Amino acid sequence: MDCIVAKITDIIFHNDSNAYTVAAAETEDEEITVVGNLPMPDPGRTFRLEGEWKNHPVYGEQFAFSSFEEVMPETAEGIEAFLASGVLRGIGRKTAAAIVSKFGKDTLRIIEETPTRLTEIEGIGPKKALAVEAAYRAHRELAEITIYFQQFGITADYVIKLYQVYGSNTIFVIQQNPYQLVDDIFGIGFRKADALARKLGVPSDDEYRIKSAVKFVLMYYANEGNTYLPQAMLCEKTAALLEIEMSEISDILVRMAFEGDIRIENLEGSTVVFLQAYYMAEQNVCKRLVGLCGARLRPVGTDVGSMAEQVAAETGIQMSENQKFAINAAISNGVTVITGGPGTGKTTIINTIIRLLKQSGLEVAIAAPTGRAAKRITETSGYAASTIHRLLEYYYSESENCMRFGKTEEDPLDADAVIIDEASMVDLMLMNALVSAIKPGTRFILVGDADQLPSVGAGNVLRDIIDSELIYSVRLTEIFRQAKESMIVVNAHRINRGEYPECNEKDKDFFMMRRQSEKEMLATVIELCAKRLPAYYKDFLPVRDIQVLTPVRKGTLGCINLNRELQAVLNPPRADLAEKKYADRLFRVNDKVMQIRNNYQREWKKSDFSEGTGVFNGDVGFVHDIENEFNRLVVVFDEDRYVTYEFSELDELELAYAVTVHKSQGSEFPVVVMPVSWFPPVLATRNLLYTAVTRGKTAVVLVGSESKLNAMVDNNRITSRYSGLCPRLRQFLEKVTPDGEQA
Repeated sequence: MDCIVAKITDIIFHNDSNAYTVAAAETEDEEITVVGNLPMPDPGRTFRLEGEWKNHPVYGEQFAFSSFEEVMPETAEGIEAFLASGVLRGIGRKTAAAIVSKFGKDTLRIIEETPTRLTEIEGIGPKKALAVEAAYRAHRELAEITIYFQQFGITADYVIKLYQVYGSNTIFVIQQNPYQLVDDIFGIGFRKADALARKLGVPSDDEYRIKSAVKFVLMYYANEGNTYLPQAMLCEKTAALLEIEMSEISDILVRMAFEGDIRIENLEGSTVVFLQAYYMAEQNVCKRLVGLCGARLRPVGTDVGSMAEQVAAETGIQMSENQKFAINAAISNGVTVITGGPGTGKTTIINTIIRLLKQSGLEVAIAAPTGRAAKRITETSGYAASTIHRLLEYYYSESENCMRFGKTEEDPLDADAVIIDEASMVDLMLMNALVSAIKPGTRFILVGDADQLPSVGAGNVLRDIIDSELIYSVRLTEIFRQAKESMIVVNAHRINRGEYPECNEKDKDFFMMRRQSEKEMLATVIELCAKRLPAYYKDFLPVRDIQVLTPVRKGTLGCINLNRELQAVLNPPRADLAEKKYADRLFRVNDKVMQIRNNYQREWKKSDFSEGTGVFNGDVGFVHDIENEFNRLVVVFDEDRYVTYEFSELDELELAYAVTVHKSQGSEFPVVVMPVSWFPPVLATRNLLYTAVTRGKTAVVLVGSESKLNAMVDNNRITSRYSGLCPRLRQFLEKVTPDGEQA
């Protein structure tokens, strides 16, 4: 292993995500090229590098370093170059020259020990002097912390995140409990924290390790949709993860329950374990729904049937008896569920209910889980709808370091009725926030398709509410005449009944292009998106209006590879299109992208100068600009909501030419294209196919094997979720006597 001291003179390449750097540097003897992971490699800084010389076949001799340590300059010239490098905010070349001219070799000592002396320099006041001292101290601390953690394989970008959270206490906090990282740092999971802990010598049966693993396993299964796990299963999974005996976990579970991290409960004769937050949410949702069901409602102005007939006459819409029944139920009950597939008139019912309530002078709040679904309600009803988050006035609490809602039990929604569309997408935690903000006496109307995939988040809320039989539910089954003309609608219902879809009828909207190999399927999907569909639907733009859906993320037909291939043909490299490579992703101006996690703090601005915060998992936009000189990328969502991302924050974005079916929930696209091949049976299911098909508005094109398509229809496997909401609601039902009184 060789060791050199080199001053960075120019940056040839730098990756913000992992700090990989190729830089020109100079030693006492020569100019060289150095390569390795180096955070903030500003020209003018000097480093002691350990590594070895390598001969690159294209770029020649390079020094590949595996560790580094900054060498603080000692000469006046070196100090001036260091300050002028931009490493300390507020000091440019002119100010750096003035400071060094005044203090010479003592400059850094004065900044560190007596920063108030900087006010002797013209243009530096007391506030700026202290800011320079704080920046220098932070720089030195970060350098020491980076050196400490590089021995454990923690990359520079994560070190910066650690320092932002823990500051000067970073090393102490991690030495005390490295598993704290899992709770505090996005992107550091249990496995990474555990690897660090083992290098620090933490024993395998350490209490912090077992507690963190228990929470990791519960959260892993929560991300799979479960609100709890059977205790035996939890112990088995945790023991396997830690490679310890199950008996060592049981005692820790009891301790965690006493400390309030988890809840151990007997549910339907089985001992189960919840993360405390999910247990409290289930309890509260159940209590609130029961309360809303039993509350006295503000009456409507006249007979509901007569009003419904009047609305039908004014709108020219002929309603079925079942639709009228659903409307009457929504007006008459505290909580009502209206469910049905495409073409069964859910939109007509929503619009009629709104008009009935408005005519009676009642305030109606209308919302959906996603911005796209809310926009669709507004377009079809003429009434303003919002996302559930905006309805509840979400905000980020700096003091609590988490998201909060402005509308709560203490300050509830000022509405006589709350209508939620696309209710199958609502997970337990969002439902908990929603029902907490609805005051008794408010009509709560849930509209959705219970046969679609359940929510991405934990819980099985809509299905649990229906199955409990406590809440009044109406299922719509009749397909209306106009909807029957669409094979998308007809085939969606056929699939839902377990019947094979009818494809390629002349002048219809549902097609199957039969291909056998995945290579052929991939080529056909690309050709459809780039040429054939845009040529046929001339008003549609390939990137904006054609959406590829797939059940999986990985493999030839997974969204990762599909995005790579589609980007190459739909938005190829051009000299005038800036681009940025981040980890395994390449972003280019005009790319279609998706936000992949909720960020309640993310700021956005509109061209009318209005602004706000919050970008959510599943939001789709387009890369508007990439400013490499400023290390930032701008995405426009909803045509006029501009969001800026630092390059280090690009882990929140993915390409979205192709997305998984799960991610498409709540959306509607002019044209849907989906490959149909062998997929894992847990994903190649009837309700996944049903969900995909119902996303298409003008056309659905399936590409692949008819036998695999039929196998998906035959696979009516509904992945069961561990959810306690249904049995909790049933417990209330069992306590009610036939005359409606509590037993």
